[in-house]
Amino acid sequence: MSITIDSLVFDEDERGPDEQLRLQFEAISQLPTEEKEIVKELLDGMIIKYQSRRWDTKR
Repeated sequence: MSITIDSLVFDEDERGPDEQLRLQFEAISQLPTEEKEIVKELLDGMIIKYQSRRWDTKR
C-alpha cells in the first residue's frame, strides 16, 4: 500500500499551514539546512512560550 494514514483520516488541506503561512513555509523550504534549523528553533520557542502561557492561565 502506498497511502498514508493522514490521507485517510484528514482532508487534503486540513493538516497544512493556513494561507498566511503557506508562502513563508515555501520560502523557508528553500533555505540552506543550517538556516532551516534556526527557523525551526525560533518556531519551537514561540510555540513553547504560547503553550506555557495557555497552561498557566488554566490554573
